[in-house]
Amino acid sequence: MAGAGQRDGPIPRQRGDLTGKNPTDRSKLGTKRHNHVEGRGMPIGNALSGANRHDCKMAVAVLRRPVVRRPKPTRKRRQHIGLDKGYDYPFIRTALKRRGYDVHIPKRGGSPVVSPVMCHRARRWVVERTGRWQNLFRRLKTRYEVYSANYEGFVHLANAIICFRSCRR
Repeated sequence: MAGAGQRDGPIPRQRGDLTGKNPTDRSKLGTKRHNHVEGRGMPIGNALSGANRHDCKMAVAVLRRPVVRRPKPTRKRRQHIGLDKGYDYPFIRTALKRRGYDVHIPKRGGSPVVSPVMCHRARRWVVERTGRWQNLFRRLKTRYEVYSANYEGFVHLANAIICFRSCRR
């Protein structure tokens, strides 16, 4: 119970912890979900931050919070990670190499490489698709929870449902 002049929880105007002004939505408060997915789009881990936080600052935090334990990389079975240009920073590259990943990040400022023949599967749209699957849950698209632990619980529940539905196919 809070005493005189004390509060339990965030300030009413603040609308919860881990929120920030969204630069694309008239500075309304919002939360950003950072997802780590495997090659077919199944969520492996996630982290939350305010909407105004840059993605590169949360890259290592997402890797530290896996829901599924990662198998040890071997010489025969290398593990690759593909990120977009927004993650092209030396501290991210060293953190990923230290974790045993083969890093695939295009250089910032360069033109995109276009190959005439598509010889591999698409990589980047898999993460976008997983974010879309999460947005189909109304509870995640608009954050109603004040506390980030409650919202994160709903994110984990949605990820479990996504994995269950894809295993049934």
